[in-house]
Amino acid sequence: MKVWDLATRLYHWTQAIVFIGLLVTGFSGNGPHLQLGLVLFTLITWRISWGIVGSETSLFRQFMASPRKVWTYLKTGRYSQPGHNPLGSWMVFTLLASLFIQCVTGMILAGMFDGLEAVGIELPDIVYVGAEQIHLLLVDLLPLLIVLHVGAVLIYKLRAKPLLWAMLSGYQQFAAHHLISQPNIVSSRRALVVLIASSLVTMAIVAISMV
Repeated sequence: MKVWDLATRLYHWTQAIVFIGLLVTGFSGNGPHLQLGLVLFTLITWRISWGIVGSETSLFRQFMASPRKVWTYLKTGRYSQPGHNPLGSWMVFTLLASLFIQCVTGMILAGMFDGLEAVGIELPDIVYVGAEQIHLLLVDLLPLLIVLHVGAVLIYKLRAKPLLWAMLSGYQQFAAHHLISQPNIVSSRRALVVLIASSLVTMAIVAISMV
């Protein structure tokens, strides 16, 4: 059964590559760190928007699980819908939120919002101090979250649940006794429009920084 659209899969793997590049350039102090950060910001804006207007399995309202559902899943190991399991949905949300905050704090530190002074909006010093502290905290936290995410994928692989293959191919297998209907998969044309809109948001921020 097809559960992941092309947009979600492209986002996932492109984000992984860009994140590795950010780690390398961030720790080495060399390379296009800011540029990669802007690419990641565009990707995350795209994914957040896709979580509102995208395919059924990509919608936040469809896969975000309540604490009760997560606890039930931890006890039974069973869930009856395509896409993210309840625990995985929390990891997706945590990673998205952490990466988005990391991008925004990095852009603040890089002076990307200093151009707002031209319209009478000046960020106080405490914002820059807070942004630096949060950015440095997430530098240590994000790799741990990624390791946890990869570790979970490997565990599911050992349990004959190939999540990695599903994110590569878009298809996920279910046992015959699971009566699961085909989720609605939205056209890639809509994803392209959303990506263009997300890119325009990033370009607008860059334009503000140059004022």
